Amino acid sequence: MHRLGLPPLALAALLPFCASSAAAVLDATASGFTIENSRDVPVDAEAAWKALVGDVDRWWPKDHTWWGAQSTLSIDARAGGCFCERVREAGAGPAREALHMTVTFVEAGKLMRMVGGLGPLQGMGLHGAMEWRIAAAGEGRSKITLWYRAGGYAPDDLGKLAPVVDQVQGVQLGALADYLAAGGERRKDG
Repeated sequence: MHRLGLPPLALAALLPFCASSAAAVLDATASGFTIENSRDVPVDAEAAWKALVGDVDRWWPKDHTWWGAQSTLSIDARAGGCFCERVREAGAGPAREALHMTVTFVEAGKLMRMVGGLGPLQGMGLHGAMEWRIAAAGEGRSKITLWYRAGGYAPDDLGKLAPVVDQVQGVQLGALADYLAAGGERRKDG
């Protein structure tokens, strides 16, 4: 295990994404952190919302999933809904699945709040609140903000994870923004 509680391979898997987005760590302490990333996109808030919720499997980076291209991501945008990943075996029900986060609040077209720990944070026993905020930015454009506050017990300083998580979430938000800028075209990597 790495000093921060991540297995070396999990930490190594996160690091390549650190250069992909500008840091937006709002605060970081030994018990948790808050991050925020925003992107302007060339679509109205309604189109941004539809892509966020309905097309998550098309834009979310497959290298940020448990099972890569084999899996399907979905968001059930209602209180109690699941941000889930599933792999279906031919002719059978779900063979593998993960509940990444649980939806707790929805104001369609404007705000979706989810709780849970993404990726390695889940296995570390950390908990977080994530918000996807969408606001009109004029003339058929909108601003999408991804905000995440995570914390919990850890034997080491969780604040040291903040820049890595911020960069990874910058990549995820960037994937949605790129998807919208490309007119909803599926990425070549996934």
